[in-house]
Amino acid sequence: MSCVHTVACDAPDWTEPAPDSPSGCADCEALGARVWAHLRLCLTCGHVACCDSSPYRHATGHFRSTQHPVIRSYEPGPSWRWCYVDEQIV
Repeated sequence: MSCVHTVACDAPDWTEPAPDSPSGCADCEALGARVWAHLRLCLTCGHVACCDSSPYRHATGHFRSTQHPVIRSYEPGPSWRWCYVDEQIV
């Protein structure tokens, strides 16, 4: 599946942004908390944030404050992407 928000990510010349925190959720780390369940990478800016199963839900908060639409898992293995705007895996 895909959506209009993944067009840039699917372009042959697209480069994934560098993660802003290679070790964990940047927002949790700023709070001094290490309570995330899973990590997500914003495919617009490279922000690493915790998932909605985590207490602070920073990835969704990042979308709400920036409107950056697409994330992916920031963990080894999974290859899915999620579009917040269309609320679907892409």
